[in-house]
Amino acid sequence: MIVVDTSVWIDYVNGVRTAQTDILDKALQESRVVTGDLIITEFLQGFRNDKQFKVAKEMMDSLQYYDFVGRKTAIKAAQNFRMLRKKGVTIHKTIDVLIATFCIEHGFELLHNDRDFEPMEAILGLQVKR
Repeated sequence: MIVVDTSVWIDYVNGVRTAQTDILDKALQESRVVTGDLIITEFLQGFRNDKQFKVAKEMMDSLQYYDFVGRKTAIKAAQNFRMLRKKGVTIHKTIDVLIATFCIEHGFELLHNDRDFEPMEAILGLQVKR
């Protein structure tokens, strides 16, 4: 099972063809994609048009759902953020550390198109779908 970051979902719905959107397309056909609260919020907040919002919401509703953030994940994400900072790595969005931490803790691969995840792969052991 894989978690798909918003960076890939945006390209996918906009018809941008990348290696990541090709992987997403195949994973959707095989029902291997899971999502959660943080991805849904980030993804859906970008739609201005009500009709497009509804279609995107239905897409998210069709996926297996997880609550990404709870007390345990929040604390572990803070620890991960601090570890990265101690190694000289600044992550620009806390939400990315939360998503990565969820994936690490639950053994899910992450499909992304966002450089912020690269040090989390190298330092924290985030598994990335390629």
